[in-house]
Amino acid sequence: MEATSVRPPLKVYWQPGCSSCLKVKEFLLANGQQFESVNVLADETGFEDLARLGLRLVPIVARGDDWANGAVFRDVARVAGFAYGGHVMLPPGVMMERLDRILHAVCRHVAQIPEPELDTMLAGRPRSWRQLAYHVMNIPEVFLDRVEHDVPYTYEALLSNVPDHIASRDDLVAYGESVRQRLWTWWKRDGVGTDFSQPGRVYYGDVVLHEVLERTCWHSGQHARQLMLVLESRGIEPDGRLTDADFAGLPMPAEVWDNEMQFGEG
Repeated sequence: MEATSVRPPLKVYWQPGCSSCLKVKEFLLANGQQFESVNVLADETGFEDLARLGLRLVPIVARGDDWANGAVFRDVARVAGFAYGGHVMLPPGVMMERLDRILHAVCRHVAQIPEPELDTMLAGRPRSWRQLAYHVMNIPEVFLDRVEHDVPYTYEALLSNVPDHIASRDDLVAYGESVRQRLWTWWKRDGVGTDFSQPGRVYYGDVVLHEVLERTCWHSGQHARQLMLVLESRGIEPDGRLTDADFAGLPMPAEVWDNEMQFGEG
Protein backbone atom coordinates (compact mmCIF):
# COMPACT_ATOMS: atom_id res chain seq x y z
CA MET A 1 0.00 0.00 0.00
CA GLU A 2 1.46 3.36 -1.05
CA ALA A 3 2.01 5.95 1.61
CA THR A 4 0.05 9.15 1.03
CA SER A 5 1.87 12.44 1.54
CA VAL A 6 0.27 14.95 3.87
CA ARG A 7 0.66 18.59 2.92
CA PRO A 8 2.14 20.80 5.62
CA PRO A 9 -0.38 23.18 7.19
CA LEU A 10 -0.82 26.68 5.79
CA LYS A 11 0.53 29.25 8.27
CA VAL A 12 0.27 33.02 8.45
CA TYR A 13 2.89 34.90 10.44
CA TRP A 14 1.66 38.31 11.55
CA GLN A 15 1.67 40.96 14.28
CA PRO A 16 -1.10 43.20 15.70
CA GLY A 17 -1.77 46.51 13.98
CA CYS A 18 0.05 45.45 10.82
CA SER A 19 -2.15 46.49 7.89
CA SER A 20 -0.75 43.95 5.42
CA CYS A 21 -1.02 41.19 8.02
CA LEU A 22 -4.69 41.87 8.57
CA LYS A 23 -5.37 42.20 4.86
CA VAL A 24 -3.81 38.84 3.96
CA LYS A 25 -5.66 37.04 6.76
CA GLU A 26 -8.94 38.48 5.54
CA PHE A 27 -8.02 37.57 1.94
CA LEU A 28 -7.41 33.94 2.82
CA LEU A 29 -10.59 33.64 4.88
CA ALA A 30 -12.64 35.28 2.11
CA ASN A 31 -11.34 32.58 -0.24
CA GLY A 32 -12.27 29.74 2.10
CA GLN A 33 -8.74 29.02 3.27
CA GLN A 34 -8.09 27.83 6.81
CA PHE A 35 -4.66 28.49 8.31
CA GLU A 36 -2.63 28.42 11.47
CA SER A 37 -2.39 31.95 12.79
CA VAL A 38 1.00 32.83 14.32
CA ASN A 39 1.25 36.18 16.11
CA VAL A 40 5.03 36.55 16.19
CA LEU A 41 4.87 38.99 19.11
CA ALA A 42 2.99 36.49 21.27
CA ASP A 43 4.44 33.19 20.02
CA GLU A 44 8.22 33.02 20.35
CA THR A 45 8.40 30.14 17.88
CA GLY A 46 7.11 32.43 15.13
CA PHE A 47 10.35 34.27 14.48
CA GLU A 48 12.23 30.99 14.85
CA ASP A 49 10.14 29.53 12.02
CA LEU A 50 10.77 32.60 9.88
CA ALA A 51 14.49 32.46 10.60
CA ARG A 52 14.57 28.92 9.26
CA LEU A 53 13.16 30.30 6.02
CA GLY A 54 15.78 33.07 6.04
CA LEU A 55 13.18 35.74 6.82
CA ARG A 56 12.87 38.54 9.38
CA LEU A 57 9.61 40.23 8.41
CA VAL A 58 5.83 39.82 8.36
CA PRO A 59 3.35 39.08 6.94
CA ILE A 60 4.52 35.76 5.58
CA VAL A 61 2.26 32.97 4.33
CA ALA A 62 3.99 29.59 4.31
CA ARG A 63 3.30 25.95 3.67
CA GLY A 64 6.37 24.00 4.75
CA ASP A 65 9.36 25.56 2.98
CA ASP A 66 7.21 27.27 0.36
CA TRP A 67 6.36 30.84 1.28
CA ALA A 68 5.15 34.19 -0.04
CA ASN A 69 5.14 37.74 1.20
CA GLY A 70 1.59 38.50 2.29
CA ALA A 71 1.56 41.75 0.32
CA VAL A 72 1.30 39.96 -3.05
CA PHE A 73 -1.96 38.04 -3.23
CA ARG A 74 -1.22 36.07 -6.41
CA ASP A 75 1.86 34.65 -4.65
CA VAL A 76 -0.19 33.96 -1.51
CA ALA A 77 -2.84 32.16 -3.59
CA ARG A 78 -0.15 30.00 -5.19
CA VAL A 79 1.22 28.92 -1.80
CA ALA A 80 -2.29 28.34 -0.44
CA GLY A 81 -3.27 26.38 -3.56
CA PHE A 82 -6.15 28.27 -5.19
CA ALA A 83 -6.66 30.43 -8.28
CA TYR A 84 -6.75 34.20 -7.94
CA GLY A 85 -7.67 36.49 -10.80
CA GLY A 86 -6.72 39.82 -9.25
CA HIS A 87 -8.91 42.92 -8.93
CA VAL A 88 -9.61 46.13 -10.81
CA MET A 89 -7.44 49.04 -9.67
CA LEU A 90 -8.35 52.72 -9.69
CA PRO A 91 -6.51 54.93 -12.21
CA PRO A 92 -3.32 56.47 -10.76
CA GLY A 93 -4.78 59.99 -10.82
CA VAL A 94 -7.75 58.92 -8.70
CA MET A 95 -5.40 57.14 -6.30
CA MET A 96 -3.46 60.38 -5.90
CA GLU A 97 -6.66 62.21 -4.95
CA ARG A 98 -7.48 59.50 -2.40
CA LEU A 99 -3.97 59.70 -0.94
CA ASP A 100 -4.14 63.50 -0.65
CA ARG A 101 -7.44 63.25 1.26
CA ILE A 102 -5.90 60.73 3.61
CA LEU A 103 -2.82 62.83 4.32
CA HIS A 104 -4.87 66.01 4.74
CA ALA A 105 -7.06 64.27 7.32
CA VAL A 106 -4.06 62.79 9.10
CA CYS A 107 -2.55 66.25 9.52
CA ARG A 108 -5.80 67.41 11.14
CA HIS A 109 -5.94 64.36 13.38
CA VAL A 110 -2.31 64.54 14.48
CA ALA A 111 -2.96 68.14 15.55
CA GLN A 112 -5.57 66.74 17.98
CA ILE A 113 -3.24 64.32 19.78
CA PRO A 114 -2.45 65.69 23.26
CA GLU A 115 1.27 66.51 23.24
CA PRO A 116 2.00 64.43 26.40
CA GLU A 117 0.45 61.38 24.70
CA LEU A 118 2.77 61.31 21.68
CA ASP A 119 4.99 58.64 23.18
CA THR A 120 2.16 56.53 24.58
CA MET A 121 2.59 52.98 23.28
CA LEU A 122 -0.08 51.07 21.41
CA ALA A 123 -1.31 48.05 23.34
CA GLY A 124 -0.01 44.80 21.89
CA ARG A 125 2.38 46.49 19.46
CA PRO A 126 5.76 48.14 20.17
CA ARG A 127 4.85 51.38 18.39
CA SER A 128 4.07 54.78 19.91
CA TRP A 129 1.36 57.17 18.77
CA ARG A 130 4.14 59.41 17.40
CA GLN A 131 5.52 56.48 15.37
CA LEU A 132 2.08 55.57 14.05
CA ALA A 133 1.42 59.14 12.92
CA TYR A 134 4.84 59.40 11.28
CA HIS A 135 4.37 56.01 9.59
CA VAL A 136 1.15 57.13 7.87
CA MET A 137 2.99 60.11 6.40
CA ASN A 138 6.24 58.29 5.69
CA ILE A 139 4.69 55.53 3.55
CA PRO A 140 4.08 57.97 0.63
CA GLU A 141 7.56 59.46 1.10
CA VAL A 142 9.13 56.00 0.66
CA PHE A 143 7.14 55.72 -2.59
CA LEU A 144 8.38 59.15 -3.68
CA ASP A 145 11.98 58.28 -2.89
CA ARG A 146 11.60 55.27 -5.16
CA VAL A 147 10.04 57.09 -8.14
CA GLU A 148 11.98 60.36 -7.86
CA HIS A 149 15.44 59.19 -6.84
CA ASP A 150 15.37 55.41 -7.41
CA VAL A 151 16.07 54.83 -3.72
CA PRO A 152 15.68 51.09 -2.92
CA TYR A 153 12.19 50.35 -1.61
CA THR A 154 13.03 48.18 1.40
CA TYR A 155 11.29 46.70 4.42
CA GLU A 156 13.65 48.71 6.61
CA ALA A 157 12.57 51.97 4.95
CA LEU A 158 8.96 51.25 5.91
CA LEU A 159 9.86 50.75 9.57
CA SER A 160 9.49 54.54 9.64
CA ASN A 161 11.93 55.39 12.41
CA VAL A 162 11.09 58.93 13.50
CA PRO A 163 13.98 61.39 12.96
CA ASP A 164 15.16 63.34 16.00
CA HIS A 165 14.12 66.67 14.48
CA ILE A 166 10.44 65.62 14.49
CA ALA A 167 10.01 66.17 18.20
CA SER A 168 6.63 67.84 18.61
CA ARG A 169 3.08 67.52 17.35
CA ASP A 170 3.60 70.60 15.19
CA ASP A 171 6.70 68.99 13.69
CA LEU A 172 4.62 65.97 12.69
CA VAL A 173 1.95 68.14 11.09
CA ALA A 174 4.58 70.13 9.19
CA TYR A 175 6.14 66.89 7.96
CA GLY A 176 2.79 65.61 6.73
CA GLU A 177 2.09 68.83 4.85
CA SER A 178 5.52 68.67 3.25
CA VAL A 179 4.83 65.14 2.00
CA ARG A 180 1.48 66.29 0.55
CA GLN A 181 3.20 69.11 -1.30
CA ARG A 182 5.95 66.84 -2.58
CA LEU A 183 3.39 64.32 -3.87
CA TRP A 184 1.52 66.89 -5.94
CA THR A 185 4.73 68.47 -7.22
CA TRP A 186 5.90 65.06 -8.42
CA TRP A 187 2.51 64.19 -9.91
CA LYS A 188 2.20 67.40 -11.92
CA ARG A 189 5.82 67.28 -13.08
CA ASP A 190 6.37 63.56 -13.72
CA GLY A 191 3.55 61.40 -12.40
CA VAL A 192 0.95 62.11 -15.08
CA GLY A 193 3.40 60.87 -17.72
CA THR A 194 4.73 57.88 -15.75
CA ASP A 195 4.36 54.38 -17.14
CA PHE A 196 2.68 52.63 -14.22
CA SER A 197 2.98 49.25 -15.91
CA GLN A 198 6.74 49.29 -15.33
CA PRO A 199 8.25 46.98 -12.68
CA GLY A 200 7.71 48.29 -9.17
CA ARG A 201 11.11 47.15 -7.88
CA VAL A 202 10.05 46.70 -4.25
CA TYR A 203 11.16 44.24 -1.59
CA TYR A 204 7.91 42.34 -1.24
CA GLY A 205 7.56 40.80 -4.70
CA ASP A 206 7.18 41.05 -8.46
CA VAL A 207 4.62 43.84 -8.91
CA VAL A 208 4.11 46.80 -11.24
CA LEU A 209 4.33 50.42 -10.16
CA HIS A 210 0.54 50.79 -10.32
CA GLU A 211 0.28 48.13 -7.62
CA VAL A 212 2.90 49.92 -5.52
CA LEU A 213 0.92 53.16 -5.70
CA GLU A 214 -2.29 51.34 -4.75
CA ARG A 215 -0.61 49.74 -1.76
CA THR A 216 0.81 53.14 -0.77
CA CYS A 217 -2.72 54.56 -0.74
CA TRP A 218 -4.52 51.84 1.19
CA HIS A 219 -1.56 51.23 3.53
CA SER A 220 -1.57 54.89 4.58
CA GLY A 221 -5.35 54.83 4.71
CA GLN A 222 -5.48 51.83 7.02
CA HIS A 223 -3.08 53.39 9.51
CA ALA A 224 -5.03 56.64 9.26
CA ARG A 225 -8.07 54.66 10.42
CA GLN A 226 -5.99 53.40 13.35
CA LEU A 227 -5.01 56.95 14.21
CA MET A 228 -8.70 57.81 14.51
CA LEU A 229 -9.03 54.92 16.96
CA VAL A 230 -6.21 56.44 19.00
CA LEU A 231 -8.11 59.72 19.27
CA GLU A 232 -11.36 58.00 20.11
CA SER A 233 -9.63 56.03 22.87
CA ARG A 234 -9.12 59.39 24.59
CA GLY A 235 -12.65 60.60 23.93
CA ILE A 236 -11.58 62.90 21.08
CA GLU A 237 -13.78 63.08 17.99
CA PRO A 238 -11.53 63.14 14.90
CA ASP A 239 -11.74 66.49 13.12
CA GLY A 240 -13.31 65.82 9.73
CA ARG A 241 -13.01 62.05 10.09
CA LEU A 242 -12.28 59.90 7.08
CA THR A 243 -15.25 57.88 5.81
CA ASP A 244 -15.81 55.00 3.41
CA ALA A 245 -16.22 57.54 0.61
CA ASP A 246 -12.63 58.67 1.10
CA PHE A 247 -11.41 55.10 0.57
CA ALA A 248 -13.79 54.22 -2.28
CA GLY A 249 -12.15 51.88 -4.78
CA LEU A 250 -9.18 51.06 -2.56
CA PRO A 251 -8.81 47.47 -1.25
CA MET A 252 -9.17 48.43 2.41
CA PRO A 253 -9.27 45.70 5.09
CA ALA A 254 -12.67 45.13 6.64
CA GLU A 255 -11.33 45.56 10.18
CA VAL A 256 -9.28 48.51 11.41
CA TRP A 257 -6.91 46.94 13.93
CA ASP A 258 -7.10 43.15 13.57
CA ASN A 259 -9.59 40.33 13.00
CA GLU A 260 -8.44 38.31 16.02
CA MET A 261 -8.03 40.97 18.71
CA GLN A 262 -9.56 44.31 19.54
CA PHE A 263 -7.73 47.62 19.56
CA GLY A 264 -6.31 48.12 23.05
CA GLU A 265 -5.77 44.41 23.76
CA GLY A 266 -2.29 43.10 24.35
